[in-house]
Amino acid sequence: MPTTSATGPGRLLGDAVDQGRLDLPRPGHGRTSERLLRLADLGRQDPVLARLGEGHADALAILAELDAEAGVAAPTQRWGVWAAVPASVTATPTAGGWRLSGDRPWCSGAGICTHALVTATADDGVRLFAVELDDPRVQPLDGTWPAVGMAGSDSRTVRFDAAPARSVGDPGQYVNRPGFWHGGIGVAACWYGGAVGVADALPAAARKRPLDPHALAHLGAVDVALGAARAVLLDAAAQIDADPVAPAQRLALRVRATVELAATQVIDRVGRALGAGPLCRDAVHARRVADLTVYLRQSHAEADLAQLGTILTEMSTAW
Repeated sequence: MPTTSATGPGRLLGDAVDQGRLDLPRPGHGRTSERLLRLADLGRQDPVLARLGEGHADALAILAELDAEAGVAAPTQRWGVWAAVPASVTATPTAGGWRLSGDRPWCSGAGICTHALVTATADDGVRLFAVELDDPRVQPLDGTWPAVGMAGSDSRTVRFDAAPARSVGDPGQYVNRPGFWHGGIGVAACWYGGAVGVADALPAAARKRPLDPHALAHLGAVDVALGAARAVLLDAAAQIDADPVAPAQRLALRVRATVELAATQVIDRVGRALGAGPLCRDAVHARRVADLTVYLRQSHAEADLAQLGTILTEMSTAW
């Protein structure tokens, strides 16, 4: 059962919803660049806020695309998308509607969100379900998120004990649509914003004392990395708006890999330029680095690169 916090990440998410910061343009409707840049702004402010806010915004986009019954989310609703390990939860049709059972790991906002979209395995395949989290048959499990980085995301395992749920879309439809990959690019926008937040430490240090030549070189390299990441995000936005129903897996994998690499370089170069001081004496910077480091591992690293390589081998012209 959610216990939306009046402080910390719960308050930040609530404020972002209340202020309309998560009322984002839908992907593929002509303003995708605005959507991505606004997600990046959340990442720059706080990677945990971006993780929770992106989940909420993605859920609203999914509902608008797949669920004619959804309508407009109430102002008090805070949505998550809990789609990791679909086989960990099973869905059973009953006379009273669908029921979900099982333990779902990696549920960001487990005690913060009021609603979630949850994947589950039914007899006819993997389906997506909308679940109200105030039901006592939905229970976040204590001790299942002992994280340091992204601790505030409250990504505990959630237990569903024959919890009532409403089916959203058809079996397999959640992943077999371009919007699935558009959402993956939205995550990359949050990574980019988080990297900008980490990089902010360099010009802040320069305002206090002159940077030595090595730190200046790192600052220049950080600018190059962030510029490349921003460019691929904006190019992806233009491609999505030009053809919203085009297959987007290759595009998403390439964008995510590019932004992940840039963000990793930023973390490394800022640390090399400034040493241990900010990591040990600046609690906000240290938490930002720890949070972004964990958030980037939402990438599947070489597995994603191998998937991208497979796609390229099946194309008559790769570039």
